[in-house]
Amino acid sequence: QVQLVESGGGLVQAGGSLRLSCATSGNIFSVNGMGWYRQAPGKQRELVASIISSGSTNYADSLKGRFTISRDNARNTLYLQMNNLKPEDTAVYYCNLYPLGLVTLILRDYWGQGTQVTVSS
Repeated sequence: QVQLVESGGGLVQAGGSLRLSCATSGNIFSVNGMGWYRQAPGKQRELVASIISSGSTNYADSLKGRFTISRDNARNTLYLQMNNLKPEDTAVYYCNLYPLGLVTLILRDYWGQGTQVTVSS
């Protein structure tokens, strides 16, 4: 059964930290790549970080050095550690397959509920 359950979001002050978690089904987690995406009101969804099965990671330039993506293979769980949060990080955060084309190909554009991150100034 397909499972993508994000958690860990909330309201924090600028400069604070949050750790997001994504519980997945094993058949999804076994795919080569996973990523964290975010969507702010009125804006398109964007990739913020990705990790592939080898452990290689990539980050959007705007948040490089502040966010860290990781995975726990035994728990089929994806994480996003967010430090020094800024108001512009406010968005709904989603986990899903990476690259994005696999979301359509394998999951038929299935997305979880996401978790809201709100950063106040």
